[in-house]
Amino acid sequence: MIRLATKQDAASILAIYAEYVLHDSATFEYEVPSLTEFEQRMEVIQQVYPYLVYEEEGNILGYAYAHRYKERAAYQWDVELSVYVNKDVHGKGIGSMLYKVLFILLKKQQVHHAYACITSPNPKSERMHERLGFQLVARFPHTGYKFDKWLDVVWMDKELLSPDVPQPIVPLASFIEKLPKDLSELLNKDNEPIK
Repeated sequence: MIRLATKQDAASILAIYAEYVLHDSATFEYEVPSLTEFEQRMEVIQQVYPYLVYEEEGNILGYAYAHRYKERAAYQWDVELSVYVNKDVHGKGIGSMLYKVLFILLKKQQVHHAYACITSPNPKSERMHERLGFQLVARFPHTGYKFDKWLDVVWMDKELLSPDVPQPIVPLASFIEKLPKDLSELLNKDNEPIK
């Protein structure tokens, strides 16, 4: 089941994220944030954008969210995405499913571009993003230093809507009541968006 995250999910989501902070360079954080700080981060994002969890048998196995890319007014139609999946279930398509649901919701919100900032090398993540229609737009060498080494960052872009004159951003709250509880119902049996 894919659903919107709640404050009650924060501890489970943070447990997944903590593994990446402590043992992976996918995030450039060095220290695991407190539960209170993490809840506050979630709350700020959820005021405008989707924050999703993938849940099986009551266990959260992954999460993904969008947040504003930059604060200047002209960037309001752009978001940056993040996705994290429990390492025990990597390769099962959970991250891709979360992203596909995010794309559906973001299009409803009138978001035009979704960006992914990926630590490189990370060939699995880069391939997943390419399969989902992202294109490489930039590489920044030696941008982050973690686990005693310099790491590159690649930026990938997915155009969600055509570059016509944009419509105002639609807050998620304005259509949240019309969404199914299980957001995976927005996908067909092949995990593709239902037209």
